[in-house]
Amino acid sequence: MENLSDRSRVILEAVIEDYIRTAEPVGSRSISRKHTLSPATIRNVMSDLEEMGFLLSPHTSAGRIPTDKAFRFYVDSLLTVRTIEKEQQDQILSQYKLHGRDVAEILKETSRILSSFSHYMGVVVTPRFNATVFRHMEFVKLGGRTILAILVAINGVVQNKIIETDEVISPEELVRMSNYLNELLEGLTIAEVRNRILLEMEDEKVRYDTMLARALNLSAQTLDENGTEVFIEGQFNILELPEFADVTRMKDVFHAFEEKNQLVTLLDRCIQSEGVHIFIGAENYLSRMEKMSVITAPYMTGNKTVGILGVIGPTRMGYDRVIPIVDYTAKLLSKLLDAE
Repeated sequence: MENLSDRSRVILEAVIEDYIRTAEPVGSRSISRKHTLSPATIRNVMSDLEEMGFLLSPHTSAGRIPTDKAFRFYVDSLLTVRTIEKEQQDQILSQYKLHGRDVAEILKETSRILSSFSHYMGVVVTPRFNATVFRHMEFVKLGGRTILAILVAINGVVQNKIIETDEVISPEELVRMSNYLNELLEGLTIAEVRNRILLEMEDEKVRYDTMLARALNLSAQTLDENGTEVFIEGQFNILELPEFADVTRMKDVFHAFEEKNQLVTLLDRCIQSEGVHIFIGAENYLSRMEKMSVITAPYMTGNKTVGILGVIGPTRMGYDRVIPIVDYTAKLLSKLLDAE
């Protein structure tokens, strides 16, 4: 991080905050009205900041706009993040109370809440089934050699699979198998469950116990690979922003959100970390989102991170206002999922 003089920091902050407010290039006279510095002094400092890569001069204007580098410096060194007010906390919580307790609906509602309160786009990446924590497994005999396997994660996500077995298994034995597996796999993530089953299958004891072997075989067949889903709300909020008024630019933005796999890859970069992450402009590595920023936070069940939520907006978004919304919503969602 480059060292800036106090005067340079003050002027850079003033340019950024003016640009956040207006979306227009900022001139020296606009800054001089708010600070006891002459326009000439401000122009000299702005010229130095441009040479350092913090400001950019559009061809059509004498004013300057902040670069991604400037916004990164602003977020890391200049920004004072607001504390989310109790009234706003209550408003966010009340939105959840309007809907049922279905996990998918809670996650969809979360994306709507983030969009509504930020005035940008809200995004929620659903838990990868592999990352969720095992609650229990149940086998239901459907007839003959057909069995319904039900796998339930601790966050309420359910995976069902119909299995055809090589031999007839009685309902009583299916209950014993379920009990054995539930005790063996308690507290593990689904990914850890897979590894534990493979290890158990190699155990000498299992080779001589038909029931254990059958149980592990059934559970292995139940555990299909499972992807993830992305809920996005508020795309049309972008239409009201001047930097996206150009039709070509607008199309690029909408195409970016159609490529959800790339968006998931971006958001997954912070799934192993705690707290809020901010990707500014080109930092998100998605060319169609080069003028956008993404603020994310993980949400959890128990002490395990299972998904990511966030807000997507222009690089000139109100970071001081949006960061606490994302942070609070992630913590609130974690509590709601733990209560399920």
